[in-house]
Amino acid sequence: MGRVQLFEIRLSQGRVVYGPGEPLAGAVHLRLGAPLPFRAIRVTCMGSCGVSTKANDGAWVVEESYFNSSLSLADKGSLPAGEHNFPFQFLLPATAPTSFEGPFGKIVHQVRASIDTPRFSKDHKCSLVFYILSPLNLNSIPDIEQPNVASTTKKFSYKLVKTGNVVLTASTDLRGYVVGQVLRLQADIENQSGKDTSPVVASLLQKVSYKAKRWIYDVRTIAEVEGTGVKAWKRAQWQEQILVPALPQSALPGCSLIHIDYYLQVSMKAPEATVTLPLFVGNIAVNQTPLSPCPGPESSPGTLSLVVPSAPPQEEAEAVASGPHFSDPVSLSTKSHSQQQPLSAPLGSVSVTTTEPWVQVGSPARHSLHPPLCISIGATVPYFAEGSAGPVPTTSALILPPEYSSWGYPYEAPPSYEQSCGAAGTDLGLIPGS
Repeated sequence: MGRVQLFEIRLSQGRVVYGPGEPLAGAVHLRLGAPLPFRAIRVTCMGSCGVSTKANDGAWVVEESYFNSSLSLADKGSLPAGEHNFPFQFLLPATAPTSFEGPFGKIVHQVRASIDTPRFSKDHKCSLVFYILSPLNLNSIPDIEQPNVASTTKKFSYKLVKTGNVVLTASTDLRGYVVGQVLRLQADIENQSGKDTSPVVASLLQKVSYKAKRWIYDVRTIAEVEGTGVKAWKRAQWQEQILVPALPQSALPGCSLIHIDYYLQVSMKAPEATVTLPLFVGNIAVNQTPLSPCPGPESSPGTLSLVVPSAPPQEEAEAVASGPHFSDPVSLSTKSHSQQQPLSAPLGSVSVTTTEPWVQVGSPARHSLHPPLCISIGATVPYFAEGSAGPVPTTSALILPPEYSSWGYPYEAPPSYEQSCGAAGTDLGLIPGS
């Protein structure tokens, strides 16, 4: 048995999640099998960020420090065999950023302890990582209560000589969401051509930007929903819901090396048309009543006015005259929903239990009480960009960063739009698995 049988750091009450400006208290615990002479026993509380140009590489090329405080727990002397505890307390700075870990960088907060021994003896070191969660109040974001709508018109050719247009408009009920809240999507598609469109796809995307020697963009799909296509000379409306899974908050205020953005992208492959809606993920919900889950066609955001192609060929003009008008949209059905697929294995997790006073009463879903410190799994494509050149995809393999939260995708999908409308005033979408 060696002299040092146990050397570890213990935080008071077993806490692992703290808020900026809070005191962090604990003790260094030491068990000795024999007397140990020492020159000093120190403890350091530090927070920093590191970024690398290679995935899952701890050799940082850029770093920044947020705080670094040290305390001397004992001066030169000798400790007898047995148990020893050295209490300590630090005050975390109010500007400390939220903890984060991704494939190209991380924000880490930790406590380190060391025992300096006399010359020719082995020094002893240990460390303990803790997490800081700086709550993001969505109501502090400018224009967060404004409608979230985007539209595009795509002109294309078909059957060699014919041309047509597709008008794609997408909208969401809010601009910002908290973990466990339901995102309500509506897409209006007006097919001003004699050719059916391809299926419409809505993807919740996460983009993490890392500032190294050059910007690195890690783009991943968090959730994806696919609807059917639109028939020729038809106007269709598609309404769906996505449950916001455990995700790190937008932006990461206080950190200048890592930035997180979220988007909802609605697209079709044929004809190629895409609209993108910026979204925010925070910890305090928007103080605004969302739009009704069952909006009528006339009151829906993104409702299009009647648009008819000018001077279509004779056969197409006849089809328009004999077919249904654009003012009578049809409802598209959903072909697939990524959140309906059960997980093949439990997500790796670290159990975290804490009380978060910043979660408002009436906030969507109790699941939002879990610290959203993780990056949910999904298809990942890293991008590199220099100067004014556009992003170029690399050949890097799939990257799955570790999970920090014990709450991931629901095992059951959120209710469909039709199910929500038939719930007799009960918003089933706010409770995962209901």
